[in-house]
Amino acid sequence: QVQLTESGGGLVQAGGSLRLSCAASGSIFSPNAMGWYRQAPGKQRELVADITSGGSTNYGDSVKGRFTISRDNAKNTVYLQMNSLKPEDTGVYYCKADVTLRTLPFRRDDYWGQGTQVTVSS
Repeated sequence: QVQLTESGGGLVQAGGSLRLSCAASGSIFSPNAMGWYRQAPGKQRELVADITSGGSTNYGDSVKGRFTISRDNAKNTVYLQMNSLKPEDTGVYYCKADVTLRTLPFRRDDYWGQGTQVTVSS
């Protein structure tokens, strides 16, 4: 019923920029929290950034000052602007949305995108 469509991943040189987007679709209300997580090879998945429906944000320590998360509530879309990219930013980036279905307005659940690869070369 819920689909998270991610785009914007790819290969970039160190110091470059990428912008990821994730659109939540289906019979849903505007998502509550939306965010991005990443997983590097051999490491645990970690928070990159998330944002509430009211616009409050938080960031992982390693990306503060370089990445910016934003959202368009009318489009149910979250964005991640990544600047000054480093090789250690390489990994699979996953979109997460805290979603309330219109058919089940009394509950909320986390939904995950399939992930998009970000590779930063030296």
